[in-house]
Amino acid sequence: MKRNVLLLAFSLLGLSGLTVVARPMLAQEPAASPIPNTVWVGADGQFESDPETALVRFNISAQEEKLQDANDRASRAAEQVRQLLRANGIAPKDAQVGRFAVQPVYDYKNPKRKLVGYRVDTDISIKIKDFSKVGPITEGIASMPDLSGEQSLSYELDDMDAAKAKAVEDALHRCNELAATVARSSGRTLGQLTYASVDNYERMPVRPMMMAKAAGAAMAAPPPPTAEFGAQKITVTAHVNALYMMK
Repeated sequence: MKRNVLLLAFSLLGLSGLTVVARPMLAQEPAASPIPNTVWVGADGQFESDPETALVRFNISAQEEKLQDANDRASRAAEQVRQLLRANGIAPKDAQVGRFAVQPVYDYKNPKRKLVGYRVDTDISIKIKDFSKVGPITEGIASMPDLSGEQSLSYELDDMDAAKAKAVEDALHRCNELAATVARSSGRTLGQLTYASVDNYERMPVRPMMMAKAAGAAMAAPPPPTAEFGAQKITVTAHVNALYMMK
């Protein structure tokens, strides 16, 4: 959603003390009373870019009656992941473990809360620069029995601060144009910028979920849901409120 102008207000001396305000319902006004010989404007700016990194997140979950067996099963699943990464030209060290948890599993239907086993859970994330590898990686992960269906794919910019700065530049440029229009239309000259406030936010792209294959399905699965689709652009938006002097 674009709002080219959130607020346009100016106060001119010498025009019978006239103060003119033009604003939509969502406009933000200065807290104090309008300042003579100033123009207060607000505008949105944005920076849009193709993503630079794909982020794949998934979970290894293994449960057995004995703790050592659960650990061994989780280790075998982790080795499958390492082999999958190597097969696609990605070093296993590029995968990051975000959480590792071991917990007992109880039968709560039993009045004595009987211990029935242990579960080992590990959250793993992988950053992929070559988007052609996203499909094979996500499809391979989905085919592994000890990996849960909580697999997600999202896209990122490597330098988000630079993207935010460009969005602010765009918003401030729009503010300058609006304020200059007010000055020119009123026969005045736009002076220096005396105050500005900035608010940044990122418009997150859709994150499609990749479900694990059904039990007993063949390894030769159809293309993953993301196959042949391009990555959604990332949009960073900034809102700037600015106060200018009028000459």
